[in-house]
Amino acid sequence: MSALCLLADIGGTNTRVALSRSGKVLHGSVRHFPNAEYASLEPVLRRYIAETGSEPPVAVCLAMAGPVRDGVGTMTNLDWTLNTDTLAKATGARTVTLLNDLQAQGHALGHIPADALYPVIAGPPPRLDATQLVIGIGTGFNAAPVYSTANGRFVPPAETGHVTLPQRSDREVTLARFLERAHGFASVEDALSGRGLVALHEFACTEAGAPERPVLRGKEIMTAVAAGDPVAREAAAYFCRLVGAVAGDLALTMLPVGGIFLIGGMSRAMAPYFVEMGFIESLRDKGRFSGFMEQFSVTVVSDDDAALTGMALHLQSLLDLQ
Repeated sequence: MSALCLLADIGGTNTRVALSRSGKVLHGSVRHFPNAEYASLEPVLRRYIAETGSEPPVAVCLAMAGPVRDGVGTMTNLDWTLNTDTLAKATGARTVTLLNDLQAQGHALGHIPADALYPVIAGPPPRLDATQLVIGIGTGFNAAPVYSTANGRFVPPAETGHVTLPQRSDREVTLARFLERAHGFASVEDALSGRGLVALHEFACTEAGAPERPVLRGKEIMTAVAAGDPVAREAAAYFCRLVGAVAGDLALTMLPVGGIFLIGGMSRAMAPYFVEMGFIESLRDKGRFSGFMEQFSVTVVSDDDAALTGMALHLQSLLDLQ
């Protein structure tokens, strides 16, 4: 039997852990753990192994929301630092690899069930050698290109969420100044994330002359959007247009003729509103290159565990080389 592998997708809020063999996630092995209940990742993995009664894994692949360098990664929205040496001791695995979470998502493209793909801008089936782009919007924001090479799939790391938020109109400049009050710098993630939607709603309240309205959580805002609340819908429209603008900038940078894929909880929540709230127009609003932008398809991925699929495939490719 092929080697047993352990997978962990560490987000800002929850960690998903699973087992895999031969590049496939084992059915029924996925478990979710709330990060707030743990001081670090090691006890999460030990608990998972103990509760499942699984044999010690030969290899471990971890995907985290934060930058990774030389086997060490620091979470962006969580006070955890991951070290491959420490995690090898905690799990007993001889091979431990650490990825940025968007890298894991990139490795999953092409292996996601069709019923988990929601087209926003339809397009032809991508060529196998075409560059793709995965954009994650959830607790945080990030994006990464996906390249097919002679040596297999290559997904470089990135920290796209911390670049400057686009500011073209007077209102967008005003929004940036509003967001700067918290950190002194208006990044993409400050607007396009779970907490970003909360900030956009506060801004919409201020613009509507009602700054005293109670601060709503993300789910409450989306409920208000569905109910037709004008201020909540304005906040959602800000969100959709800004996602389009950022995705358009990234498309011109990466040229993902194989498609743009939006993943994460906020992408799924906004999927029903992208078309009506200006996402497509904003993505294509690039002056004399507006026509050029029409070639990029956009798809929302609803499979919340797609990163686990990507990690299983990536880990198996590493084991095949050993």
